[in-house]
Amino acid sequence: MTTGPLAPFTAAYTLKLRERRYTPLTMVNQQRQVARLSRWLADNGLTAAELTGERVEEFLAVQRAEGRHRSQWSRPALLCLLDTLRELGEVPAEDPASAGSVTDALLACFERYLLSERGLAVGTARLYVLQAGRFLSEVSACDLAGVTAGEVVAAVLRVSAAVSVSATQNFVSGLRAFLRFCFVTGRMDFDLSQAALPVTGRRRSALPRGIGRADARALVESSDRRSTIGRRDYAIIILLLRLGLRAGELAALRLEDIDWRAGVLVVRGKRARRDCLPLPSDVGQAIVSYLKRRPVSERREVFLRARAPFGPIAAETVSSVVRRACHRAAIPELGAHRLRHTVACQMLAAQVPLVQIAQVLRHDSLQSTAIYARIDLDQLRQLAAPWPEGAPR
Repeated sequence: MTTGPLAPFTAAYTLKLRERRYTPLTMVNQQRQVARLSRWLADNGLTAAELTGERVEEFLAVQRAEGRHRSQWSRPALLCLLDTLRELGEVPAEDPASAGSVTDALLACFERYLLSERGLAVGTARLYVLQAGRFLSEVSACDLAGVTAGEVVAAVLRVSAAVSVSATQNFVSGLRAFLRFCFVTGRMDFDLSQAALPVTGRRRSALPRGIGRADARALVESSDRRSTIGRRDYAIIILLLRLGLRAGELAALRLEDIDWRAGVLVVRGKRARRDCLPLPSDVGQAIVSYLKRRPVSERREVFLRARAPFGPIAAETVSSVVRRACHRAAIPELGAHRLRHTVACQMLAAQVPLVQIAQVLRHDSLQSTAIYARIDLDQLRQLAAPWPEGAPR
């Protein structure tokens, strides 16, 4: 029984949960969570109109501190409650453009620039925004015109002294993009991006590794295709092994990206590029098998979460699918990108030219594909000059 400020909205919330395809048992758990939230609001003298995303996070922190099990609290369900209150007019709609500080507004504008003008992937854009926020914590967002090259160099030095080489390189990349954005949009009079000097360090140059045919077969056969999640995981793994998709590309695959008549799959890759790949019959059959059991949803993404709310899977889910398949197949754990390497290695073993491998993998530059030319050690040994007789080894 829900008491407190959220009590009048429990019926509307239950209807919203039902619309999002929550199971009856899960709905009961979420209603109990809302009852606890309502009591917490009452104890803190808050009304339903004062519930925000920040309040939700504060409440979740209290739940974790009290030692409640993960199954007893759910962020998506509470965000569903917020959506319900907004639709009823009890909570104002979020307006990122007008809300927040000057720094928040600037970072939001920077993110839109990265996505629309630069065409970066969402994950890359978010990483750059994070690094830009790190820089803005040291300078004033209201006076960017007064930033000097010395301050940029000092920021890079401070970061490099605290984190690893690769983390510093990520910071420099994001900082350079932010400084170029500030110059292009007139927030700075000079382009200071070159003041963020590149950072170098020793990096182990490992050969790209695929997996053997036996392990690949074991991965494919590990999914129980009698269940919906088994059919989904099977389709994901066979897509990775046959077409070499990136995890983000697979997660972003939409129903309209598949041309069944032409047997073509449209891949939405980095920098908003789209490429067409042939759709092998076994891959098409795996997708169809999953779509027949796919949860009912208005979402256009092909692959959905296994539990309500049935939204699209994330790139991290693709990697989790591969890791779980490794455990079932009793092979060493690996990530989704190793299956992409496997496609390239198999093509190279079949003597497919690097240019064609680059087209399949959708590399912008042949330099990215050239690393696979190093995996055939037998051919590389034939190119090596014989060791001079009598010379020390």
